[in-house]
Amino acid sequence: MIGERSEGDINLGPRRADWAERRVGPRSRALVERDARAFLRQSLSTPCLSAVRKAEGIWIEDADGRRFMDFHGNSAHHIGYAHPRLKEALKRQLDDLTFAPRRFACDEAAELAERLAALSPTGPGSKVLFAPGGSEGIEIALKLARVATGRFKTVSFWDAFHGAGFGAVSVGGESVFRSHGIGPLLAGTEHVAPFACSRCPYGFPSRSGAPDLDACRMACARMVRYALEKEGDVAAVVAEPVRAVPYVPPPGFWAAVRQACDETGALLIFDEIPTGLGKTGALFSHEPFGVTPDILVLGKALGGAMLPLAAVIARDGLDVAADRALGHYTHEKNPLLARAGLTVLDIIRDEGLVERAADLGAYARGRLEEVAARVGGVAEVRGAGLLIGVELVRPDGTPDADRAEAVLYAALERGLSFKTTMGSVLTLSPPLTIARTDLDRALGIVEECLTAC
Repeated sequence: MIGERSEGDINLGPRRADWAERRVGPRSRALVERDARAFLRQSLSTPCLSAVRKAEGIWIEDADGRRFMDFHGNSAHHIGYAHPRLKEALKRQLDDLTFAPRRFACDEAAELAERLAALSPTGPGSKVLFAPGGSEGIEIALKLARVATGRFKTVSFWDAFHGAGFGAVSVGGESVFRSHGIGPLLAGTEHVAPFACSRCPYGFPSRSGAPDLDACRMACARMVRYALEKEGDVAAVVAEPVRAVPYVPPPGFWAAVRQACDETGALLIFDEIPTGLGKTGALFSHEPFGVTPDILVLGKALGGAMLPLAAVIARDGLDVAADRALGHYTHEKNPLLARAGLTVLDIIRDEGLVERAADLGAYARGRLEEVAARVGGVAEVRGAGLLIGVELVRPDGTPDADRAEAVLYAALERGLSFKTTMGSVLTLSPPLTIARTDLDRALGIVEECLTAC
């Protein structure tokens, strides 16, 4: 398990060629081939599976007119694609102010920073920096933690993804980003096994995916403390409060880690780039666990699936790098990007999307649990809000990656796109705006494909 790739890679699966040959139309195939000639090849993105010509609401449409409900969306489409309110806001902003050089303030960026600081659980006195994407946001957080503590080491988790830059890759734990000739990464980036109760890396049993806390005594949290105490000079613990694969932490996990950080002088950095802003049924995915990070990183959905935007929110007392350049980016205070972030926050609030994610997510997990009981071969249905995982296993309990891939392609045949994570987990992450009827239709496709495969 340690270091395995958790991002679903439909480009490398054995069924890809067969599906592409039978189901990708001529216009889409021509564009895929053109794309492959133009871009450097890399795992997870080039070559592509198909081509898109339209994205609206929960739907993407390929170049030949085939439509798919998108339950993947790179975790960016919380408000759906091409939200009309965001489109109109950006059109107005184009007429008002399109760029602000770094030495000049602009109203839009200041307002977004104020809004995020006020919303964040990091508390009064919090301050913000913007970045072009989540990976760069993680880099800012790492720099700030080093300056604030005078230390350079980190503790993070195997199998986590925090971005593709060298700093983000160094604290991340996915092999596809860390190996294959990339060479030495940042020094001092220590890793421990993550919480993963149904696949506990420490070998403790679970009850239907729930941790047996009497047996494991939360070994995953105790290992974080062990690493912090043994290293003695760690700047920060970097982690996803809810893992995007997905996994929800066992009860008390983050309270134990927060206490260990406080007692060893390490900061706690939460990466909510894919899971924040309502996806898990809370505005910030760490809130249900009763802990507060020192630094919070947001991204993806903050740009409304239209523009790239990330934010780093630091608690009071961490404004300690006035003489350094933590994130000196060209578009650091871009008014167009800021308008996107402000409008996304408005849409999430005005449309009740946090509450909607909680309600629809509970409904979907309940229905999938009923399906799992009927079709068999499902170890667990888990998740939070509209981030849901269905883990497939063989009769001997080992992960069933072959069946997961078969279900993925069968679902694509029927007009539903999602990804697999950790090889055998169907990961369903629809927009928070999805209608109940569309959600029911998608869940029906999942049931049909699980049965057929």
